[in-house]
Amino acid sequence: MEQAVMRSNSEEIWRRVEEKRERFFELSDRVWGMPELNYAEHRSAAAHAEALEAEGFRVTRGVAGIPTAVMGEAGEGGPVVAILGEYDALPGLSQEAGVAEHRPVEPNGHGHGCGHNLLGSASLLAAAAVKDWLAARGIQGRVRYYGCPAEEGGSAKGFMVRDGAFDDVDIAICWHPAAFSGVNKPHSLACLEMDFSFTGRSSHAAAAPHLGRSALDAVELMNVGVNYMREHMPSHARIHYALQDAGGIAPNVVQGRARVRYLIRSLTMAEVLALQARVRKVAQGAALMTETSVTDRVLSADAELVGNDPLEQAMEENFLRLGPPRFDAADKAFAHAIQATLTPAEIDSAYRRVGLAPIPGEVLAERLVPLSAPAPSGVGSTDVGTVSWKVPTVQARGATHAIGTPGHSWQIVAQGKTPAAHKGLEHVAKVMAGTAADALSDPALLARARADHAARTAGMPEVFPIPKDVPPPFDMAAGG
Repeated sequence: MEQAVMRSNSEEIWRRVEEKRERFFELSDRVWGMPELNYAEHRSAAAHAEALEAEGFRVTRGVAGIPTAVMGEAGEGGPVVAILGEYDALPGLSQEAGVAEHRPVEPNGHGHGCGHNLLGSASLLAAAAVKDWLAARGIQGRVRYYGCPAEEGGSAKGFMVRDGAFDDVDIAICWHPAAFSGVNKPHSLACLEMDFSFTGRSSHAAAAPHLGRSALDAVELMNVGVNYMREHMPSHARIHYALQDAGGIAPNVVQGRARVRYLIRSLTMAEVLALQARVRKVAQGAALMTETSVTDRVLSADAELVGNDPLEQAMEENFLRLGPPRFDAADKAFAHAIQATLTPAEIDSAYRRVGLAPIPGEVLAERLVPLSAPAPSGVGSTDVGTVSWKVPTVQARGATHAIGTPGHSWQIVAQGKTPAAHKGLEHVAKVMAGTAADALSDPALLARARADHAARTAGMPEVFPIPKDVPPPFDMAAGG
């Protein structure tokens, strides 16, 4: 597509984003103020559905049988561009906004420690701008906003893919809040989350301990066994666990039940499944040692990301046309205060992850990470990966917080309603909307994206990492 046409598309899209931005800043702040966990995002999903209706989208609630998944569509015929949003929060990260010290709003409360309040709002803003652009230009094509719950371990997008929600989508676009702006490199870890429940026999811990069989002992032995596994698994693999049920609080009772949740990650789903088989053997061994029984339940799983060169190049061109985000002195003063709560290692790690050299005194990134930068280190997992196996997918990173801020931290929550976060939200919405407009007005770009996706997945079975008999874990937020 000619550069002049692309520039015209971009400028019109940016103008439409600017016209709508204030209402989406408000949506982001509202979702920030009602943090909800996996599959319990009822108020947040309703707020997104209401925003879609106000913008004139055709709205579907309960996508894929998930009560907190919503979808809005606009346009007619032609290709379908999906823009993905999220709005789930994290437990234990309650924090006052705009305060550079740890100050929970509610003890042990929830908080948007991954910035998903911003994520969903920017994606919906981008979709709304594309909707108006399609109508004004009279272009055949559809834009869809997918409000996706439970990214934090719930794999809602994977269940949506499995249910067919993306079957007629041509490309998918997404983003994530970050310290730096640029095209997100398609590197993530495949993962699988599951519970192991041990059943033993309760007894009086002093009068008759020999009659008891401790399920808690079994959990502890399982954890020891998995820790010994770590020397004998790929160095890039990760295994984490969290105790869900210790069997009670009385030390004078032999615990007859206990449950532990495991999260297994590696570069590919095949590696994850191999590790899962080994972890299951460790659990069975712990049950044998303690004369207890064990059952397990798969909760969720995410495939690794599949890249797409044509879409990544198109998004890079949008970043370059727009330029980096800009922040004012007040933004930088608060970011400096946040950085004062961080360690030098945390700040250095942020630069290392994106392959940029530090700039003395830099607190907010007013530069772009080039597409040619090295692949990031220290990546996590995302259910966008499962979508990327189904359709050509591209993601952005948008600068919304101080450089060095750890993900899943109170510092992220503290910055979630700042003017700097709003500026980052608007900036990345423009990039996503521009990328969507380029794809909808350039059949050749769509064809290249489809060809690239077909080549990358050739000979590979369609990836549905979640077993077909596993339902969405709607009880996940309550501890399973």
